[in-house]
Amino acid sequence: MANFYDHLRHKICLSVENVKLLDRYTNRKPANGTLYLTATHLIYVDASAEVRKETWILHHHIATVEKLPLTTSGCPLLIHCKNFRVAHFVIGHERDCHEVYTSLLKLSQPVKPEELYAFSYNPKMPKDNREIGWKLIDLKVDYQRMGIPNDFWEITDANKDYEVCNTYPPEIVVPKAANKATVLGSSKFRSRGRIPVLSYLYKENNAAICRCSQPLSGFSARCLEDEQMLQAIRQANPGSPFMYVVDTRPKLNAMANRAAGKGYENEDNYDNIRFKFIGIENIHVMRSSLQKLLEVCETKSPSMSDFLTGLENSGWLRHIKAVMDAGVFLAKAVKEEKASVLVHCSDGWDRTAQVCSLASLLLDPFYRTFKGLMVLIEKEWIAMGHKFSHRCGHLDGDLKEVSPVFTQFTECVWQLMQQFPCAFEFNERFLLEIHDHVYSCQFGNFLGTCHREREALK
Repeated sequence: MANFYDHLRHKICLSVENVKLLDRYTNRKPANGTLYLTATHLIYVDASAEVRKETWILHHHIATVEKLPLTTSGCPLLIHCKNFRVAHFVIGHERDCHEVYTSLLKLSQPVKPEELYAFSYNPKMPKDNREIGWKLIDLKVDYQRMGIPNDFWEITDANKDYEVCNTYPPEIVVPKAANKATVLGSSKFRSRGRIPVLSYLYKENNAAICRCSQPLSGFSARCLEDEQMLQAIRQANPGSPFMYVVDTRPKLNAMANRAAGKGYENEDNYDNIRFKFIGIENIHVMRSSLQKLLEVCETKSPSMSDFLTGLENSGWLRHIKAVMDAGVFLAKAVKEEKASVLVHCSDGWDRTAQVCSLASLLLDPFYRTFKGLMVLIEKEWIAMGHKFSHRCGHLDGDLKEVSPVFTQFTECVWQLMQQFPCAFEFNERFLLEIHDHVYSCQFGNFLGTCHREREALK
């Protein structure tokens, strides 16, 4: 927690006295104090408390600001945060309230990446120490831990200039049997060039989890190099005569994509694959589900049956279960059937990231340690191009792109922790801390949409 006197450093843009902070869930007397707006935070100092009590809200955490109709006690301002906190202020004068409201709208919706908190945040440590953090996680070390490179897999820099795929990292892991022509040919046949690459190798039996985007197959298109790529993945696991190809979308969605020239793999064209749909809904369904869930959670003193009905109607837990089921299917295929699996959704950066991460977490205890979870997020989400900037609404942009994809992954991990409390080195606070900072924009890790974009932003 920062110190209040730091706000002098933050340079106060606006301060308003006699502001009440209401607690909407208990009948406690509202706090009374002063509200400060700095360039980066809203700071509320409670003057009625015996001990100095401060509430800090980062502007980037603010999802919505609502100015409610004037009441006898003042002008209410309701702030909903992306990390699910809610603050309800009552400001004495309408004019002050309007000024706070318009300032917060501007401050919480930056337009350019350079306006994000990470670019002005200045931790009190030497530059060298700050740079150590960027070297803390080396994905090559994780691949080495899985036994790569080996006879079947290699780490290649084929993407060093992003010529294969501009949303993948410069180094990717592909089957040794796939030559450069196969890799480039496959990239032309996969949406946004996101070819099949290795996500996790279960070294006890050589079964692999790979990920990619949908093929540009339409109703009948074929690609020899893409067929060779999948054959190379299957042959890199000599212990299994077949491999699974898992489309995490509902079949109807995938068929609709077919009409647009995209779609899914035809079993007749690929050697020894078993194709399976899993049926996780798209980002728009998930956004609407979370909205309904939050409305239920913010109802003042609902009855238990109303709460449970609202929870059921939101569909949230049904979606969480779908993601969990998919992770379990992958883990069982790899461990029990000794089969490799190739996973995709549409572009391979939302559902694919959720499912591959969960399967890895189920198969490998390393990912259930502090360091391991960081490596997993860095590998499957950050390096492989999950669009944090769009999904988290970091910048003022298209609201249809916002979706709680990473929030769902965090909840899936939490659900596993409830079932297997002794299997994890970290606790719920660690998950909440990560989730907070995915939205805070305080650090560079979760900015942008891919490796190339973060490089451009330095």
